[in-house]
Amino acid sequence: MRDEIYRFPIDGRPARCDEIRSGHVNTTYLITTDTGARYILQNVNTYAFPRTYVIMDNISAISLYLAGKSGEKSAMISYIDTLDGERYYDDGQGGAWRIYRFVENSICLDRAACDEDFCECARAFGKFQNSLVGFPAEKLGETIVDFHNTPVRYRQLREAAEADVCGRLEGVREELAFVLEREEKAFRLQRMRDSGELPVRVTHNDTKINNVLFDADTRKAICVIDLDTVMPGLSAYDFGDAIRFGASTAAEDEKDLDKVELDLHLFRVFARGFLEACPSLTEKEIACLPLGAYTMTIECGSRFLADYLKGDKYFSIDYPAQNLDRARTQFKLIRDMEKKWDEMQRIIEEERKKLL
Repeated sequence: MRDEIYRFPIDGRPARCDEIRSGHVNTTYLITTDTGARYILQNVNTYAFPRTYVIMDNISAISLYLAGKSGEKSAMISYIDTLDGERYYDDGQGGAWRIYRFVENSICLDRAACDEDFCECARAFGKFQNSLVGFPAEKLGETIVDFHNTPVRYRQLREAAEADVCGRLEGVREELAFVLEREEKAFRLQRMRDSGELPVRVTHNDTKINNVLFDADTRKAICVIDLDTVMPGLSAYDFGDAIRFGASTAAEDEKDLDKVELDLHLFRVFARGFLEACPSLTEKEIACLPLGAYTMTIECGSRFLADYLKGDKYFSIDYPAQNLDRARTQFKLIRDMEKKWDEMQRIIEEERKKLL
């Protein structure tokens, strides 16, 4: 049993603790008490998220905002304060712990089993973003400074390559050149954000389908979870990351790159659900959605590659070259997006017109 659970107000006495193996960053446990109550206990990775207090302040702020809006309470889960009234428990050894009540009769999906699953995922993230359209994004802190600042991510990759602390550079020169050759297009979203061409919103920034809770019976989305990266951002970030992960035909660490493509049908399915659930998007934002998919994919690939060069400090791994495999799948997906670019833009325009 994790002793940290005793720092929180729970129903009954802890009777069982099961680790949930999902996600690349935090460690998660399912705690069951002798009364049958169940809770999710998480150890926040403070290497990845050193500003834990910012995370929990952000979550508290948007929870209060959504609680005050009729019909919006299901947009996200709410964490439980410690017995001392703190938003998380600091164990004094670099560990930050938090809990929320387990949502009964809910499931998480690693992949969409059907089109409707993926469309529901799109609706969940679109609803989350649309529900917070009136919230002043500038009031949120950056849980990871420059998280989706692609020029900064490129700089970090160059620094990792230059330092080459693990002696891995020689084996990834082809991958490094691939990223650097696409710098101009990769930087476009950030330049539009800097110039004010695109509005800054409250965004989730980690829009994989396993960050949506589904009703086990109806398969309808209940709420979004994993709110560590909620902060100011662009709508294209959330759309793009979901496409990067969910519309790929292969797993994120697939070794056989011939299996990795962008599924245009799934691209359309997600676009339809996202646009339906987020009617507040501007024309410019809608037009930039394909660029969001491109940018999030190459940015994520560069982060996997940088972490591999640094010795796998950020993303958890199950074998030594996993982050390199992850980077290579992202770069193969980019190649396929480049081939299908016109079709991606056409699909977005067709789905936009259906809603007029």
